[in-house]
Order: sequence, then C-alpha cells, then structure tokens
Amino acid sequence: MDAAADLAPVIGARGACAHLGVAPATFYRRRRGRPHGPRPKPKPQPRALTEAERAQVLEVCHSSRFVDAAPASIVATMLDERHLPRVGAHVLPPAFGLQ
Repeated sequence: MDAAADLAPVIGARGACAHLGVAPATFYRRRRGRPHGPRPKPKPQPRALTEAERAQVLEVCHSSRFVDAAPASIVATMLDERHLPRVGAHVLPPAFGLQ
C-alpha cells in the first residue's frame, strides 16, 4: 500500500492501483484512515428477550427432555403439546391463540 501511495502523485491514484494490482477502493479507504474515538456502543434490540425471559427459555432448552434436541424441534414439540413458556410475543405470536 505504501508503494501505491508513493506512486500516486506521479501517475495518479487509479494508475498506481492498476499498476500494482490494488483495488482503488482499498487504496482510498486506507488513505482516509480510521475514524477517531471508541466505537459507538450498539443499540439494544427492541424485541430482545429480557434476562428473565432468556433464563426461562434456556431452562426449557437445557432440561433433560430437550438436551440433545435442536431449537426448531423444541419449538415444534412445544407447539404440538400446546405448551410454550410465556415470553411475550417472542416465541409465539398472539395470532396463534395459544397464550
């Protein structure tokens, strides 16, 4: 990348990139550098489970009955039995009428 930066004033950035086999987008991105400061903290998801709901779901998934089952098969089994843990609208939407 340093070679492209050294050659760019002589033959131009695109010419330097073409000659050295470097993508122009990579050249410009590295020349611009990283933004300063720490990365912003990600926003919490509005539909994310609360810690209590998460613990309830994990309790069911880790029970001896479902310990070796895939999550999709756990939900299918619980739907067949018409029994799902209450975790708001996250596991089963109210349209199913089973809550």
